[in-house]
Amino acid sequence: MNIRYPAVIKPQKPNGYFVHFPDIEEAVTQGETIDECLFNAAEVLSLVLGHRIAQGQPIPKPSRIKGARMVSPDAKTQAAILIRILRGKRPVSEVARALETSWPSAQRLEDPKHWPSLRQLEKAASALGKRLVISLE
Repeated sequence: MNIRYPAVIKPQKPNGYFVHFPDIEEAVTQGETIDECLFNAAEVLSLVLGHRIAQGQPIPKPSRIKGARMVSPDAKTQAAILIRILRGKRPVSEVARALETSWPSAQRLEDPKHWPSLRQLEKAASALGKRLVISLE
């Protein structure tokens, strides 16, 4: 499962570009070039999604928009969102028991400021009935 959101990039006058995410209204940025816009878009997406997680707000599912660029948040934000999605309505304590760890350790897996180890992610994926797959873009 990939976490990639559509970013709409529009030219600005007199120069540069404006970027917005239709799925996440507060995620907007700009840049002088398309490459700069995509870099900034990934950063703002990570920040906004991290803030939503910290505030307990819902994380919208990415939509598909023709002609939009698909942008991913940083790895630790993606990991936090994926663990949160996979956990569903199960309490964190149940995940902690499955991981044979403490409640705070299991809770940190959903914290986008925390850098989980590959071992932790693999163990969490297995406990939640999934398999960890890593890719580079």
